[in-house]
Amino acid sequence: MSKSEQAAQREQRLAAKLRENLKRRKGQLKARADADTRSPEIDPAVQRQTGNKP
Repeated sequence: MSKSEQAAQREQRLAAKLRENLKRRKGQLKARADADTRSPEIDPAVQRQTGNKP
């Protein structure tokens, strides 16, 4: 196997890993966005008592 073939295979592996990573991160962002929209709003008075910030 020549160096150019090795380099091409490496590029393909890296591109596949990059696509997988992007897909995973997009899924994580979507899950967080869905969780944020479903989470109930906390009363500001309760936030002050518990020390939680919005």
